[in-house]
Amino acid sequence: MAIHHQSEHTEVDHSTGRPVIRGRNGIVSTGHYLTSMAAMRQLLAGGNAFDGAVAACLAAAVVEPTASYSLAAEGVGMFFHAASGQLSAVSGQGVAPRLATIETFRSRGLEKIPTGPGPEAHLSFTVPGVVAACFRLLDTYGSKTLAEVLAPAIDYAEQGFPMYETMHRLLGSPDTKAQFDLYPPGGTDVFYPGGSVPAVGERFVQPQLAATLRLLVQAEANASGSRRDGLQAARMVFYEGEIARRIATFSERCGGLLRRDDLATYQARIENPIEIRFAGHSVHTQSTWSQAGVLLQTLNMLGHLDLSALGHNSPAYVHTVTEALKLAFADRERYYGDPEFAAVPIDGLLDKTYAAQRLQGIGERACPELPLAGTPSGATGVSISPQPAVAGVPEAAEEGTTHLAVIDGDGNMVCMTPSGGVFRKSAFAPELGCTLSTRSEMFFLDPDHPNGLQPGKRPRTTLVNYIVSKDAQPVMTFGCPGGDDQAQANLQLMLNVLVFGMDPQQAVEAPRFSTQSMPNSFYPRAYHPGVVNLETGFPDATAAALAARGHTINRVGACGTGAVITQRDPDTGILAAGADPRRPTYAMAW
Repeated sequence: MAIHHQSEHTEVDHSTGRPVIRGRNGIVSTGHYLTSMAAMRQLLAGGNAFDGAVAACLAAAVVEPTASYSLAAEGVGMFFHAASGQLSAVSGQGVAPRLATIETFRSRGLEKIPTGPGPEAHLSFTVPGVVAACFRLLDTYGSKTLAEVLAPAIDYAEQGFPMYETMHRLLGSPDTKAQFDLYPPGGTDVFYPGGSVPAVGERFVQPQLAATLRLLVQAEANASGSRRDGLQAARMVFYEGEIARRIATFSERCGGLLRRDDLATYQARIENPIEIRFAGHSVHTQSTWSQAGVLLQTLNMLGHLDLSALGHNSPAYVHTVTEALKLAFADRERYYGDPEFAAVPIDGLLDKTYAAQRLQGIGERACPELPLAGTPSGATGVSISPQPAVAGVPEAAEEGTTHLAVIDGDGNMVCMTPSGGVFRKSAFAPELGCTLSTRSEMFFLDPDHPNGLQPGKRPRTTLVNYIVSKDAQPVMTFGCPGGDDQAQANLQLMLNVLVFGMDPQQAVEAPRFSTQSMPNSFYPRAYHPGVVNLETGFPDATAAALAARGHTINRVGACGTGAVITQRDPDTGILAAGADPRRPTYAMAW
């Protein structure tokens, strides 16, 4: 591979529109300032990072429903428990229902699992997993009661919060209201009271969602015994009791496949992360039931190059990172799936010698389509049907989901990316006050593929986040919503910090890019060979230079929004955080 880059080095403007937030006792950064305050309330009341993260995660389901996130959806995370030294991945990714088989969809004449916009969203429901993940973290590592961590969420739902610009804009989408209207009585009365979206600054309440949250608190209060007994009672209400009944009843009423038994058997998981070494650090993340390994594979390739010599966000840099990402995405499409159901050659995929071999596929010009997958050690033959290109301009990942991170004064770290139940794609359950996740759309209807649909299996989710350690001490968390842009955005955030020495705020504000040269993970799996989404913060000269290399440039407002980076200096204990101004993401510390 020959890449000539010296003439393309450019000076970088590291100025930011917001300051880095720093503190000593605790730090929080989430997708909305009210979500951040929910976590901070726990820290100020003597809680730890786990209490804060669960409070933020549950509050986000109230405050950030237009950020593609619902209480009846999923969440993935990473955490570090300082007292035990445990660093683990969290899987609150829901699984396919028992009735969801390949034959179920084939018998309906379907080649893919559909969702909205349209009347078939109910066919892709997955078991809600984020509540189970929150309860497990709170039970095992937290110190507060459920009533304490749920208090902010209940207040926001019952008493309301001021409508904000991002939520108002997304509710104004014709697709959103049309999708509500397909599943009456839906969310139209809640989100369009009087027939229109509440004005920015107007109080917005969600009484049905508040009632659902109250059921959990009541179950805890009625339980006798320990804090754990109360949490178990609340969990039972959600997964086996009244809330489970409401979820299953709604699914059956609208023709969905989700049933009460599916909820009763669900368990969130605490798992060992996968990891690699890069630039003197270890990067830890979720296994191949997510797309998180795309970032690790790409770092392994880029670790063989002098990225700083390329120049930050120069044409040569964007080209090189984009082409490496394409190679990693090619492997994602062929090999990634739930390792509980599929033999994934993870050791071979993360091998640095394999990465060096893959790197030889990068040339001076852009690969015009998704490259062929590689052959890592341990790989077995998997057939992949050709993916036709989709006409039109790819969408920017401006909606995305949300992300949160909390570090406390003892060094506990938690980062979570909760998601699911996108308004314009899902179905609103009035008995719950929220939508259900449609994540089953990510499965393939191919029994031989690692991501092929099976009951009880996790779809290969786009949700990812990362903890980075140095000298065996966790020092940073990274997360950025944005669908297939998530691994790509997190990669750039990490390179901004580890290679180019940016602080957290500089790293999240720097312009980003993303390749669309792979099948999108969401129905209908749009594929735009050769297309690179380039944020408007890039100069026209960079766009022109990339086009000259063979990339098709699509200018967008954002390649992932709501990015969060948190840091802890292990020597001083000083905490720092950055929050993405592309959304109302907000950091606070004390």
